[in-house]
Amino acid sequence: MTHIMFLRPLIRGVGPLFLFLALSGCALSDAPILYPKGPIALAQRNLLFDAFWLMMIVAIPVYVLTIAFLIRYRRENKSAAYAPDWEGSWKYETVIWSVPAIIVVAIGFLLWEGTHKLDPYKKIVSDKPAFQVQAVALDWKWLFIYPELGVASVNELAFPADRPLSVEITSDTVMNSFMIPALGGQIYAMAGMRSELNLLADEPGVFTGRNTMYSGDGYSDQYFQAHAMTESDFSDWSDKVKASASTLDAPTYVELHKQSIADPVTYYSSYEPGLFKIILRKYAPVVGPYESEAAELICRGAA
Repeated sequence: MTHIMFLRPLIRGVGPLFLFLALSGCALSDAPILYPKGPIALAQRNLLFDAFWLMMIVAIPVYVLTIAFLIRYRRENKSAAYAPDWEGSWKYETVIWSVPAIIVVAIGFLLWEGTHKLDPYKKIVSDKPAFQVQAVALDWKWLFIYPELGVASVNELAFPADRPLSVEITSDTVMNSFMIPALGGQIYAMAGMRSELNLLADEPGVFTGRNTMYSGDGYSDQYFQAHAMTESDFSDWSDKVKASASTLDAPTYVELHKQSIADPVTYYSSYEPGLFKIILRKYAPVVGPYESEAAELICRGAA
């Protein structure tokens, strides 16, 4: 009876946690990090799990022994020996310190190997060429430029599912962070710098991407949808974008650059030549004249 009375506060504290996990089962099943849709995300999830279970080698015994000590040495248990005077044991000390040290070394090895294996700049081996996209972080939206198609879009990324996706990333505002959790990875988008992320989808699908770096008022609405499409669906999408009446010339880009929140998906049938490089150059020292009036308008007008 005393055992039950002692455990009652513990049950009260832990019970709601298990209830929450049970009720949130459906939501957890949709968690993209736990249920990846591409090989890069899968490798990252497995690395996370490996590190977690290695740490549990220390954590689980600590929790179990804590509960065991609380039960055994409770006030009501008169049979438990009370021995406050004792000296350290090198045997126990060796176990206590060597096991965590070995775990730290093991996790360090896993992370070292995984960091090089999952280098975001590393091209994905495939029998088909990677599909190139250029992503620009703005306040508070994402601009996607498609050099292969000569088109652009805002807050929607589309690519063929049977080809690796190679994304060049920069920012024309404060630091952002580009991430599609279901496909893996996150990498920073910084003004005047070019970063890169290589991903692959297992099959056609729609995945949510976003900026994971707080960047101001519209941060919470800076989402986009990434569409991995079949060949025919992607061809139809490409034709739809090319038929758009809007073009992303220099004056249009200057307007697009202005701060706005929860922008709708927008298509541009063409864009200013060399737009991505012009945006990069905007934050670099300019030596000599601009290469074009459009470049000067973008660099000065969107400053």
